[in-house]
Order: sequence, then C-alpha cells, then structure tokens
Amino acid sequence: MKEFLLIILAYLIGSIPIALIISKKFFGIDIRDYGSGNMGATNAFRILGPKFGTIIMVLDILKGMTAVGLFYFLPYYLSDELARTNFMMGLGLAAVIGHIFPIFAGFKGGKGVATLLGMLIAVQPVVAVCCVAVFVIVLLLTRYVSLSSILGAIMLPISVLWIWNEHELSYRIFALSVALLVIITHQKNIGRLIKGRENRIPILKHRVRKKNKSNN
Repeated sequence: MKEFLLIILAYLIGSIPIALIISKKFFGIDIRDYGSGNMGATNAFRILGPKFGTIIMVLDILKGMTAVGLFYFLPYYLSDELARTNFMMGLGLAAVIGHIFPIFAGFKGGKGVATLLGMLIAVQPVVAVCCVAVFVIVLLLTRYVSLSSILGAIMLPISVLWIWNEHELSYRIFALSVALLVIITHQKNIGRLIKGRENRIPILKHRVRKKNKSNN
C-alpha cells in the first residue's frame, strides 16, 4: 500500500507542468499553442529561448530524480539493492508517464526525455553519462534533437545488455522499455526524418517564436 501511494506521488511530481507554468507566468502564453505543441524542453528552447529552456530542462530532470528519491520514505529498501533498484525504476517511470500525460495539464504534456534522464541519473548514473554522451555527439553532428533523443535512448539497452552485460531480467526489461517508449513518443519525428522534413535546431541561437504545430 505504501509503495502504491509513493508511485501515485511520483506520477503527480512528473505531472507538474513546468514549461506551461513558466510560459504563462513570464510570457503570457500557453507553450502548447506554439512550435511542436508540447511541453518538452526542446519546444521550450525554441519558443522561450535558451535561458528559460535550460531552466525548464533542469527542472524536468529534477522531477525524475525527485520521484526516484521517494524510495527513502521506505527505509527497508536500503538493505535490499535489487528490490530498491526495481522500486526506483517504478517510481521513475511513473514520473515519466506523469510528464507525458500530466493530470494538471489536461493529460497533454511533453515527450518525457528530460524527466527520463533525471530518473536514469538517479538509478544508474554511469549509464546515464553514456546516453547523454551519445545525445550530445549526435546533436552536434546533426542538430536534430529528435534523432539525438532516440539514439541516446537506444544507447540505454546497448549499455545494459552488451557493454555491462547486466544479467538481471528487470534491468533488461527496463532498458528495452525505456528505449521503446522514446521511440513511440517520437513516431512523428521519425516520419519527418525519413522524409527529410525534420527541423534542425540552431545551436546556441534563439529562434523567433512561431506558431507552427507541424514542426518538431
């Protein structure tokens, strides 16, 4: 019962619509009416600029880390590493689902990549570094955030299954599920990448806000 309540709390933490709150308070707009129409960090960078985009990304990452840290409320998990990690993954996934389908914003959120990164940092920081490295390299080479996110997520099961050769089944399922989740939430982006219509981001530049929901 206590685990269930903490899972619900993790979902509620993930549901906090950081980008929506900031866009309304400082810009007087609903960020979902611009760009890609979601509350992800990528759209925040594009619409609100690098300053607020960075703030939103960091806060979304902290949502994932905070949700995972809820396991501290149940001290008996401290003595069982496997059970603790499994519970941490459950808490983190609940936060990611909350970010994608936030109850506080009409279930219309972002794609969950930043919150997912926060979860991964809290659960397995070394693997998180590998995924971030792939993301950054691909982004610098292509300037496609969507492609960078997808390949960064695919690096997770590669790291868990082959580089570290993790034998625990729950870790393997978790890694594959996360990669699949990111791919599913980026289906439209994949279609635009194949057709050569995906938008590149201007690195270190702020684009003028433009209401265009057809873009990433």
